[in-house]
Amino acid sequence: MRIISGKLKGKKISFLKSSTTRPLKDSVKESIFNIISHSNLLDIDLKSSNVLDLYSGIGSFGLECISRGAKNIIFVEKDKKASEILISNLFKLEINSSANVIVDEVKNFLKKKNSRKFEIFFFDPPFKDNNFIQDLDLIKQQKCFKKEHMVIIHRERKAVDNLKGILDPIITKHYGRSKIIIGKFLL
Repeated sequence: MRIISGKLKGKKISFLKSSTTRPLKDSVKESIFNIISHSNLLDIDLKSSNVLDLYSGIGSFGLECISRGAKNIIFVEKDKKASEILISNLFKLEINSSANVIVDEVKNFLKKKNSRKFEIFFFDPPFKDNNFIQDLDLIKQQKCFKKEHMVIIHRERKAVDNLKGILDPIITKHYGRSKIIIGKFLL
């Protein structure tokens, strides 16, 4: 795996070979960043954004955000081995001031009162996990998002997730086995 663009372009990142994690493919990642940069449906400037990368695994999405100039990233990952690889990647890429790694369940992190507001939320839960919808709802209730924000969800293509009342899906794209949903929290 590698960083696709930005100041760290071409740098390799370590990944975890496991049945419980699956890194975001480069082609899907590139498509997401093209939407972030060029969509007239979303008004987000990645370079001034605070990013919350949930179920982050080895952090390929957040690392790409850092490379492209995001302001701050919080990674939340419960898997100890994936977190260790993420921390190793941050060290190897010499990233120390713009990233925080939280090794915990996403719901535990979200239940703690957080005064920070985010512009970009990236959800990449295990394909069989539907609990992420409760996490989405918790973020909506806590209003820890700025007026201009986006939520990016990576799911299995065939997944049917009930996002009604929580999220306004703006863009849905399919890539092989993956589905990317990009939207905003309903106010």
